[in-house]
Amino acid sequence: MPDRIDTALRQFSGYHMKRAFNVIQADLNATLKPLGLRMTSYSVLSVIASHAGVRQSQLADALSIERPNVVQLIDELEVAGWISRNRDPSDRRAWVLTCTLAGREKYRTATAAVQDHDARLTTGFSLAEREALIGLLQRIEANGHKGEDDVPVTIPKP
Repeated sequence: MPDRIDTALRQFSGYHMKRAFNVIQADLNATLKPLGLRMTSYSVLSVIASHAGVRQSQLADALSIERPNVVQLIDELEVAGWISRNRDPSDRRAWVLTCTLAGREKYRTATAAVQDHDARLTTGFSLAEREALIGLLQRIEANGHKGEDDVPVTIPKP
């Protein structure tokens, strides 16, 4: 095999994660495209489906998406008829998000496709290897947040 021109980068775990992420993102977007979704719009729909009444600001924080970008994603899902956006009765400045019936069905269909995608990309992994991979990635994420005020946001269950 000829020398790779990226050999110097292959010593870094982050470089391998980025390459793996590129494969994951491309495959997942191809998987979701027939459903009218992308990786980011599915992520937004997933959080809303799992946490009815979540505020836009909580959603942006939980997914680490800039607020103007999350508004655009919410607009797309609302126009498609998959979510509704209403004023929070306890704080009229805030918006709360819920899935419509069509959105819950879209979420179920898309989740099945995402599960197939995940299984396909981890073919040959044992359950223990999958759990170890997730655990290691969570540790990297936690290490990246050490000493920062920007820690992952947990959305309380309704």
